[in-house]
Amino acid sequence: AACAVSPNQIDISFLPKGLHDMPSFEMRSRVQAAIDEVDTSGYQAILLGYGLCNNGLHGIRAPDIPLVLPRAHDCITLFFGCKKRYLDYFNANPGTYFLTSGWIERGGATGEINQSSMQDQIGLNENYEELVEKYGEDNAKFLMETEQQWHANYDRAAYVDVDGIGAAAADVEFTRQCARWLGWQFDQQCGDPRLIRQLVLGPWDPEEFVIVPPGQTIRLTGDDRVIDVAD
Repeated sequence: AACAVSPNQIDISFLPKGLHDMPSFEMRSRVQAAIDEVDTSGYQAILLGYGLCNNGLHGIRAPDIPLVLPRAHDCITLFFGCKKRYLDYFNANPGTYFLTSGWIERGGATGEINQSSMQDQIGLNENYEELVEKYGEDNAKFLMETEQQWHANYDRAAYVDVDGIGAAAADVEFTRQCARWLGWQFDQQCGDPRLIRQLVLGPWDPEEFVIVPPGQTIRLTGDDRVIDVAD
């Protein structure tokens, strides 16, 4: 939707949502491979619709044109439209699992991506009987407890409605039902597409975006900048 109203000519490449479920080094290699495959002769920059995302972008190298990405802790910052607003919400509600229309539509990791995900590697995509058959009863109990502990880290499901994009009413109800089933609180937040639109429109304010020059890499800063160019 943002690209459709941008004066810039933008070609979009979608990567699987399941990359977020992979170890950070694996996600990094997949994103880097996608960048390296771009024929840069026809473009001025490559825009990344990611935040730091579990360190999955730490060490990513720009090709012979710049990389541009938002100073964001993770993708949800882009849907909130502001890293401060996201961080304020996260600090006030640390056990929140966020959902958006895209996250709901593309929620499952499938095929080869699924086989590389953390959940699949430790067996959380299988039922108890399958785990017993594969690993034995004691190990199966441990793996099921691990899954329950994952759920225990959250106590709230929050749907971020970005400017009415997507099947908002159905997605809100889906999020509400998930929260009810898991025994979590439900919340709905009004998203803001401002940051996404600014990414595809430009110019890129250095307070909100990082421009990685050709040949240089992305690094985690550990401060309010979140992401910067490696020294």
